[in-house]
Amino acid sequence: MMRQLALLGSVVVLSAGAACADDLPVRKAGLWELKMVRTGSAMPEMTMQHCTDETVDKEMNNNVSPMAKQICAKQDIKKTATGYVSDSECSVAGISTTSHADIVGDFNSAYTVKTSSHAQGGPAGAAGRDTTMTLEAKWLGACKPDQKPGDIVMPGGFKMNVRDVDKLKALLPK
Repeated sequence: MMRQLALLGSVVVLSAGAACADDLPVRKAGLWELKMVRTGSAMPEMTMQHCTDETVDKEMNNNVSPMAKQICAKQDIKKTATGYVSDSECSVAGISTTSHADIVGDFNSAYTVKTSSHAQGGPAGAAGRDTTMTLEAKWLGACKPDQKPGDIVMPGGFKMNVRDVDKLKALLPK
């Protein structure tokens, strides 16, 4: 369960398009399926669903950005001919991470975020770790009747709303 919570924190950032994502388009309102596959990590593949609307996406960008500013010395997003690139340098719980992400898609039917990261630090003697993560998002249609914008449903039925910013902050390791 703790792994899922940690992943949720990173997925929330990525599903919003990454922290400081002022230049990224807002996703089409409705239910999005987010499939995350990682390599170089013990984290399992995970698929979740996120109900969103224009207001929630804008709130996520505004609320995640301050959290990113607290932990990231660098957080750049640039538009390219094929989509966007993001480069960041962040530090949480004594672990420093540099990441590069390529973001492509139309944000109406689908988008993909491919991230490569290098982490240093953490437990004494830990060597540098390289990981890759691919987030594939596809629009499924309208949110389900029991969902409201901001709801994320993870495997096992764990559900939370991204508007609960204090809960998201609690997911960050100390």
